[in-house]
Amino acid sequence: MFSAIPFARQLFASLSDALSGRNEIVKILETFHISHESLEEIVNLLVSDFTKGLSADERVRADSPVKMLPTYVRAIPDGTEEGSFLAVDLGGSNFRVLSISVYKGEVEMKSDIYPLEKALMTSDAITLFDYIADCIALFVKKNRITANNLPLGFTFSFPVQQLSLTSGLLIKWTKGFSATGVENKDVVRLLKEAIDRKGLSGSVGLVALVNDTTGTMMSCALSNPYVSAGLILGTGTNACYMESLNNVPKWTGDCNDPREVIINTEWGAFGDNGSWNHLRTAFDEKVDKESINPGMQIFEKMISGMYLGEITRLVCMELIQKTLLFNGQAGRFSKKDSFHTKFISDIESHDGYKIDQVMNEMGVNASESDIEILKQVCAAVSIRAARLAAAGIAAIIKKTKNYTTTIGVDGSLFKKHPKFKRYMEETLKDILPEGNVNLVLSEDGSGKGAALVAAVASKHKPDYTQ
Repeated sequence: MFSAIPFARQLFASLSDALSGRNEIVKILETFHISHESLEEIVNLLVSDFTKGLSADERVRADSPVKMLPTYVRAIPDGTEEGSFLAVDLGGSNFRVLSISVYKGEVEMKSDIYPLEKALMTSDAITLFDYIADCIALFVKKNRITANNLPLGFTFSFPVQQLSLTSGLLIKWTKGFSATGVENKDVVRLLKEAIDRKGLSGSVGLVALVNDTTGTMMSCALSNPYVSAGLILGTGTNACYMESLNNVPKWTGDCNDPREVIINTEWGAFGDNGSWNHLRTAFDEKVDKESINPGMQIFEKMISGMYLGEITRLVCMELIQKTLLFNGQAGRFSKKDSFHTKFISDIESHDGYKIDQVMNEMGVNASESDIEILKQVCAAVSIRAARLAAAGIAAIIKKTKNYTTTIGVDGSLFKKHPKFKRYMEETLKDILPEGNVNLVLSEDGSGKGAALVAAVASKHKPDYTQ
């Protein structure tokens, strides 16, 4: 059970005792404290941006950096889905092809991982999508898949303006991708054209376009019918949720039952308009300035695994330069991006062996006092990230007024950080006391979930995808 005093407050209240005589350290770490009042401010701003992003008025939508993209997924699995499906998962440094069989709510899955070198990520549309199609061909041959027209779910974990369940335009690349000829193009068409070039058109049928957040929600829904949202906490962060069509003025699809649709929020861009710059630290500003997309994905840069390690490194470097840490010796801390987010999870585990490994990796000799300081730095960065993520969930709950619900969560940060879930749960109790929110790990949403979208789509009437 959690103390009546929120855990984050306990941490910052204890810093003075833990770091007696180190007022400068306390002062730096306190800049990461997001107060209850600031969290409420973030929740209200995000609810407002959600509403603006769903508006039918382009001028109103332009005022919100949160895109609120309809996914055209209108139903979650109900357990009656059956059959064999393929899935393709593109969203990071690895790319996967999967085959999935669904029967009476049970799922059997095979998958292979293929590397995505930086040269591919920064190449061009034909080179990138031909490689994807080549991987599908290798997978089909290896697993002796002979069925024709297998429905395929395509998890494409980038901001997309979906035109239907089977088409969508890439708005912009993120996560280090910059392949030319893809932005503002229909990524499903690009995939289908590559599949045709590789002679696979007889094996692959319907291609349902899925964001990883939607896949996470769908995967969780197979065993939990009360799920109302999907959340990614990994290299990046994003969330989706089921919204009533009555609250989606910009909806242009059919209005038949079910009268709801999953909305991909693309909340990583929350704050790109400067609406809560006063809550950012100098470390956040430096990470943003030195990123490949300055001024963009502000929320994501304070939450996700791509950035938390670098934020922590910058804090440590400031302490090192002030000879408050490691006796002023920087080791590998002086190198940009050298402190991985995985190291934060290792430090937060308070496992002495793991901590020693991190110190060896970073090339520093650490005293017990240094380790204590590093633990507090990692905790401060982690707690802030978790509190911001929890505020995002609270905004979804306030928007939908669904206070008793399950949230499906996927991503390496949530799975591997030993305390992230606890930090989020404590924060939700703090800012949403009337809520009963269950955070559930949704295993392999980007793979299994994509196939489930294809499964649900394939059993619905033909106009489901329109």
